[in-house]
Parts: sequence; structure tokens; C-alpha cells
Amino acid sequence: MNHAQKTGPALVAATLICLAAPAFAADLPAPPADPVASFEPWSPWQVRLRALGVFPEDGGSVSGVAGSDLSYSNSVTPELDISYYFTPNIAVELILGTTYASVDGEGSIAALGEVGNSWILPPTLTLQYHFTNFGAFQPYVGAGVNYTIFYGTEAKSLSAFEIENTFGLALQAGADYMLNEHWGLNLDVKKIFLEPDWNGRLANGTAVKGKAEMNPWLIGAGVTYRF
Repeated sequence: MNHAQKTGPALVAATLICLAAPAFAADLPAPPADPVASFEPWSPWQVRLRALGVFPEDGGSVSGVAGSDLSYSNSVTPELDISYYFTPNIAVELILGTTYASVDGEGSIAALGEVGNSWILPPTLTLQYHFTNFGAFQPYVGAGVNYTIFYGTEAKSLSAFEIENTFGLALQAGADYMLNEHWGLNLDVKKIFLEPDWNGRLANGTAVKGKAEMNPWLIGAGVTYRF
């Protein structure tokens, strides 16, 4: 057998293998995706911007004055909060904002009218649990601590007026509705248990003091952004 006769069948076989290889490869299952290449980093940070309604409960007193009571004005203010997620379900939230309230005498001291007013800075830190098994709708509950600072206080019918800074407990419930990976809508309700002491002086110089039982509801609505 000459050289051409020996190599001819080999060339035919090689050609058939090359032609069959693409079809054979198409029938093979695709290799699994590289888990490292498909991994997306998860950011634990989130911010919200809300319009916040502050609705105190009317209540309070002047020590030693029977039938005395106090009432407080409602307000609406912008609010910023910053959240950090330890896991997709557990987060802490710091709530920042400031508002303004007037304090009026009621009951047996109603004749005093507006006794004073003050700016209020109530930073609140809550620990939250987020429910993540409802798809885009993601409700949460929380509890924490509030420290309220009263500043820019002004006396009105009293000759002096001051409200003391104080701690309070906070309860929270709300929900995000996520529009996409980053943006969502938020509704949030908080109850702050806030009953600071206050003191002042009547026009004749008599010292007075009491307790301002504010215990406000904070109802907010706004937008969520997750990094």
C-alpha cells in the first residue's frame, strides 16, 4: 500500500470528526455559572427622606394646681433617617429631624393661654425586624430609645419657661414598597413615650413647675433609597 492509500482514510476520518464536533458540543449541557463571577456585593446602608407629622397627646399639669392641664400644637417637618442592616432582616435606624411646638394652659389654668414654645430635636434609635417574604412589600417593626432636646425655648404668658431634655421609649411599625433594587416608597408610624419636666415663673415671680405629658405620635411618608 502506497503513502496516499495509507493517509487517505485518516484524512477522511479527521474531516468527519471536525464536522461532528460542533453538533456534539451543542448537545452537551452548559457548564454552571461561575459563582464568584455572578456574585453581587450587598450594601447594608439605606436612607429615607420623609414628611413627618408630629401629633402630641394633650396632657400635663402644674404641680399643686388642681385641674391644671396642658396642650401642644401639631406640626409637619422633614425627617431624615439612616439605616444599617446587619442581615436582610435585622437593622438599626437613626431618625433625625427637628420641629416646633407651642404649649398652652388648659383646664384650671386655661386663662394663661400660651405659656411658652420651644424647638424640639428628638433623635431616635430603633432596632428593627424586617419581613422579607412578601416580595416588594416589606413591613417592619421596631423598638428603641429617644432622647429629646428642647432648644430655643421662649416664654409667653409666663415670665420664664423651660422644658428639660429627657429620654423616652419608642415603638415603631412601617413598611417599604420597593419599586426596584434601590428605590421604594415608605410609610412609618412611631409612638414616643415622652413626659419631660418643665419649670417657669408667673408674672409676679412665683416659681411653677410640672410635667409635660406629650407622648407624641410620629406619622411619616416618603421615599427609600438602598445603596
